[in-house]
Amino acid sequence: MIKIPSQVNRALKILNGNGYSAYVVGGAVRDAFMGRDADDWDITTSALPEEILNAFNGFRVIETGIKHGTVTVIIDDMSIEITTYRVDGGYSDNRHPDSVRFTDRIEEDLMRRDFTVNAVAVSSDGEIVDPFGGRNDIENRLISCVGEPDKRFGEDALRILRALRFSSVLDFKIDEKTVKSIHDNKKLLKNVSCERIFSELCKLLCGQAVERILTDFSDVIFEIFPELEPMENCVQNNPYHVYDVWTHAVKSVAAVAPETELRLAMLFHDSGKPHTRTTDENGIDHFYNHAEISCRIAESSLATMKASKRIRERVLIYVEYHDFWPHMISKKTFRRYIAEFGMDAVKALFEVRRADSAAHAPHVYEPALKENEIGLKIIEEIEKEDSCFKIKDLAINGKDLEKSGVEPSPLMGEVLKKLFNEVIDDRIENEKEALLKRASELVKGAENGDS
Repeated sequence: MIKIPSQVNRALKILNGNGYSAYVVGGAVRDAFMGRDADDWDITTSALPEEILNAFNGFRVIETGIKHGTVTVIIDDMSIEITTYRVDGGYSDNRHPDSVRFTDRIEEDLMRRDFTVNAVAVSSDGEIVDPFGGRNDIENRLISCVGEPDKRFGEDALRILRALRFSSVLDFKIDEKTVKSIHDNKKLLKNVSCERIFSELCKLLCGQAVERILTDFSDVIFEIFPELEPMENCVQNNPYHVYDVWTHAVKSVAAVAPETELRLAMLFHDSGKPHTRTTDENGIDHFYNHAEISCRIAESSLATMKASKRIRERVLIYVEYHDFWPHMISKKTFRRYIAEFGMDAVKALFEVRRADSAAHAPHVYEPALKENEIGLKIIEEIEKEDSCFKIKDLAINGKDLEKSGVEPSPLMGEVLKKLFNEVIDDRIENEKEALLKRASELVKGAENGDS
């Protein structure tokens, strides 16, 4: 038995009370069988869309998916998707069914689903419908397609990435026939929108088994990001490395905190190395300015995937500065980093460096941690000082300058900017009287033509 939320159970009983069969189905059922907290409970039913609407007369209902048999019912502030049992027609675009036919058999509905672990249905009284052995695959921690994998992936190519995502997030293995089909059908991903691919990829990257997935399915990743393929088998004959560039990147992805921007950054941080590799007279490889090239690759790739502005900006910061040496950076320079990137991003750079070091030769890691500690102590000092990191943090503003005789103008903005830079550089205290005095000097200098 699984515990079904009261709102969902109520919806099931309403449908049953109106003479229809109904079951919870999909990911929430899978998670509940695993003992995980389940969200987004979905119901499938023999009731036709119009009959669902009639059954829930008096409830708030959203009809956005009614064309394909889905309505959303709101019960006690919980949204529940209810879909009529259906059979999908052909998939000429490898993504969406050309047609949908309603049926009154739950088994036919389960037959169209992607993986066996998502094709288990449970009624309000505990009846379990499991025609494809989904519970057994959940118990054995295995991802298997419902029916023939080639057919499932041909219907919807996004399922290729969904299989990898489930395997990564749940740490489930993938059965052999499904593995072979993933490799054989990877080129179908070209028929899937970049937004959907990127969404699945980000979830995959944040999974607990991401190292295994990126290693075993590198060809699928390169289908999405062909610019990363040169990293594979790019050796690093260098005393600080023991892995090729791709393996190093994969291990650093697994080592960093499971946050989207951090894991994307580790995926791309050394992508420029194959393009900058040189070998000296002693046979040692060097990769000068690889961070700059890696930034360009990451920027282009994320733009193609239509990643959000925040994701792009954060990833590029982490990629550009992943090789920073925190024990050699002054407090003044750290202040400038914080002013430019924000405290959260600067702190995250230490996590980037830790993960990067963890994927180097074993002797690199401990010294890197100690160097991180030196830099983090400086960050702690800066936080305690309540430092000025933005112009708005200055002890004076435009109104103060106006009261002192400075007319609102581009000059006012320039004065505030110069004051901010001097505060950041410790050339003046962030104190009102001192700033007003210095502002007066800057205004006079500007009037006299001083640059």
